[in-house]
Amino acid sequence: MLLSTSTLFDVPDFDLELGGKLAPLHLAYETYGALNADASNAILLCHGYTSNPHAAGDEAGWWYNLIGPGRAVDTDRYFVVCSNMIGSAFGSTGPGSTNPATGRPFGPAFPEITTGDMVTAQGLLLDHLGIGALAAVIGFSYGGYLTFQWGVSHPGRMRALVPVATWNRSRGGPESIAEIEDYFAQSPGWNGGDYYDDAQGSCILEMLASLRVQTLRSYDVDRALLDKLGSEAAATAELEKRGRDWAAQFDANALIVLRRAAVRFNAWDDAANMKAPLLYVLSNTDKRFPADELAEPTMAHFLASGVDASYEEIDSPYGHLAPTEAWRQWAPALKTFLEGR
Repeated sequence: MLLSTSTLFDVPDFDLELGGKLAPLHLAYETYGALNADASNAILLCHGYTSNPHAAGDEAGWWYNLIGPGRAVDTDRYFVVCSNMIGSAFGSTGPGSTNPATGRPFGPAFPEITTGDMVTAQGLLLDHLGIGALAAVIGFSYGGYLTFQWGVSHPGRMRALVPVATWNRSRGGPESIAEIEDYFAQSPGWNGGDYYDDAQGSCILEMLASLRVQTLRSYDVDRALLDKLGSEAAATAELEKRGRDWAAQFDANALIVLRRAAVRFNAWDDAANMKAPLLYVLSNTDKRFPADELAEPTMAHFLASGVDASYEEIDSPYGHLAPTEAWRQWAPALKTFLEGR
């Protein structure tokens, strides 16, 4: 679903790393701020697994408090580009898009993609916008995978890297793909992933909403809502509303396609390729990317690989959501890091 705030960039013919192609490829994106005369102030922002390119511009933006005039990512100074990754469901070509060969959604026939493909597509968008070297690449969660992929694959194209609540190789193996497939296969409406007829789709919609609520709980969104709304009942109602709203926009097959790409991701082995200074940010209560498990060995690996890396840890009860909810805690470090490049 293309958001009303997004724009489409089209590539007539896009070759994929593992073979096959998307013809055409559509990439949805949003921008904030203005590109300066020498196109040196652009920042590429990469969103999370189930998120979208609407990062700022109004309070619905997922990093609204961090991106804007006078904020840590100051749009009076920087031109921010956020694109929906290919394979997703917010306007870019993905499993829910129409397959030109059949006139129906790709569904399970969508070709295999990689984080390298996602980065290549973003690079074409940047070329289209007249952007060469980036001031920075910043990415949250799955978007952090893309940040690291940028760093190892195109080390000369950015002056800074900021991976947030993430790691430089996959945190899940093939079993994480099977879990998603097995979950939806419980429904007779799944039909091997070809669930796009109305009767089948309504069954999967309910399952998507339920899965989304589980995911948000694992991100500690329920804790953040309780603190904001003041009661368990209000927090639960809001959580369930968010689950329904998201399910109406997303695609079950996109969860599988993106997870497959994530399982293949590994920038650890090529860390020495990274040339730009790096700010690595984790939360001390994040169960997805736990700081007590990842911070020390990852920073040691950066040092051993010759990477100019610094580390910022967010002390917050909000887990994977901490970079968003506890934005005040790390915004000064982000601002200082970017301004020093």
